[in-house]
Amino acid sequence: MHATYSPEERLFQDQVRSFLRNNFNAELAARIREPETFKSATIEWQKKRFAKGWVAPGWPVEYGGCAWTDTQKYIFDGALAEAEAPDVPPFGLKMVGPVIYTFGNEEQKARFLPGILNGDTWWCQGYSEPGAGSDLVALQTRAERDGDDYIINGTKIWTTYAQHADWIFALVRTDTTAKPQQGISFLLIDMRSSGVSVAPITSIDGEHHLNEVRFDNVRVPVANRIGEENKGWTYAKALLTHERTALSGIAYCKQVLNTVRRLAADENDDGQALLASPTLQARMADIEMELMALEYTELRVLAAVAKGGAPGMESSLLKLKGTELQQAVQSLQFDVAGLYGSVLPSTGLAMGHDYGDRARREYMFGRACTIYGGSNEVQKNIIAKFGLGL
Repeated sequence: MHATYSPEERLFQDQVRSFLRNNFNAELAARIREPETFKSATIEWQKKRFAKGWVAPGWPVEYGGCAWTDTQKYIFDGALAEAEAPDVPPFGLKMVGPVIYTFGNEEQKARFLPGILNGDTWWCQGYSEPGAGSDLVALQTRAERDGDDYIINGTKIWTTYAQHADWIFALVRTDTTAKPQQGISFLLIDMRSSGVSVAPITSIDGEHHLNEVRFDNVRVPVANRIGEENKGWTYAKALLTHERTALSGIAYCKQVLNTVRRLAADENDDGQALLASPTLQARMADIEMELMALEYTELRVLAAVAKGGAPGMESSLLKLKGTELQQAVQSLQFDVAGLYGSVLPSTGLAMGHDYGDRARREYMFGRACTIYGGSNEVQKNIIAKFGLGL
């Protein structure tokens, strides 16, 4: 994808590329990929961005945002893809952070936002339950008032990185007599609280990303509630639109395409570069065209948010198409690795076993991306209702 930038924008692009060359390298990337060093390495990467003032492009300036234009955000995401550098986990910066600075009180903003920005506090999301996934309003985790506290009982599931988290933002039912959407509150819960337990879930890729989080008479101060009691669904919907925007996965798709292109150019396929295959070129071109269209849609959403709006039905479009494209690039990556997935490491192969193993794992886990964050079937219903008026 090519763009025409002003001299100031080209200077910014040079600054971003220089920052990445000086602050992100193969050693840090390797530590981020390893489960044992994932958290410490990711915090290190976030703190480097925080020190530069580049950790929260979407936040208002008064809360630590970057004051970037939409073009600068586009340039930064493109540079991340070029460097094959990951973004930081979204649960703090892209999910609960915007809810806190939009709906929280001043004490909550002062207490929680600094740790979200600098990486000192890690968050996970307590939304889905064993009986309430895409049908989130069916959640049953109870919060009963006891003076200045709530007593929490229930279970959350598919909780990504709960094993690393310091805090969890959770939807809980505070009124069982009201309509389902009207009896929910939004709580911030310390994961070190007595009665909180975390059970690992090993996903299909063989990794431990996911968890079950249980609450057994967990005492949470009422001061940790965002906004009004029983109004949590309002705040949850705002968070979900930001979450679904983040799930578009544009930067990730670019990274995978760049990796495939680079390795396929070096890989020998019956006397010529694998990248010369017309079939491979056609598949990559199809994905790149759809990715370009998705990226411009995201830029329109970002422009609306920058003017004081909020991502609405468009966030469902981004989630729907973005996750489909993620699966498309994962399938491409896996197919390219097909001949090499079982080959042991060798200096004679550009790809080798490590690439094949990564391609297999990402392909397997990626089967879930059209389900989590609200299944794509649910997103189609949202688009039909709010976009098409059906």
